[in-house]
Amino acid sequence: MEESEKSSESVSANSHVDKAEDGSSNRNDSVKSSQSKPRLKLFSKVMEKSLQWLLDNASFDRFSRCFQPLSKQNPQLTEAMHKQFISQLQTLVQSEISAVIEEGDLQVKFEELDRLEELAKDTPHAAWRPSGDPEQDVCSGLVSYYKKQEEYMRIQLKKLQKENAGLAQKVQAGRENITQTEQHIASGVEEWRASLEDLEAFVSTLSPSEHFGSL
Repeated sequence: MEESEKSSESVSANSHVDKAEDGSSNRNDSVKSSQSKPRLKLFSKVMEKSLQWLLDNASFDRFSRCFQPLSKQNPQLTEAMHKQFISQLQTLVQSEISAVIEEGDLQVKFEELDRLEELAKDTPHAAWRPSGDPEQDVCSGLVSYYKKQEEYMRIQLKKLQKENAGLAQKVQAGRENITQTEQHIASGVEEWRASLEDLEAFVSTLSPSEHFGSL
């Protein structure tokens, strides 16, 4: 009985290795097709190692311990169940990984990250990264926002000051014009009064009581 169990375990291990190698070869083909996509290649390798770790932890020995009565009575059936379990598990995990890549549009996003990384190589300063303290991060963001608002208000203030200076010049010029007009009016009134006084004096010289009194 023990020999059959050992042989079934070895067969399961071999089949497990064969399936893992087949899956690995398929994934390697997909990785080779994405040599120009470093991040997608790295993601594929990580998923491959994660799947391999999952399959290693789902060995026949562990599987059989979960079904000890059945594995002792019918090891062939237990081995067949384990094979089917490994096959379905691998297929399910691979389909889920493909769904994540497709639904998340990871290929496009990884390519965009590669492009941004390439553009950032010539950037002298490091990009902003969270410090781990949310309050500090929020304050740093607000400081930048308030600085922009302060600069905007300074520009608007300069515009208003320039406009006010122009209006003040216009008001001053208007006041000067009014003062000159008042002076012209005042001088004209004085001239009119002087001419009126001269006229009255001339009229007084023509008084009938002086020139015709002897008649």
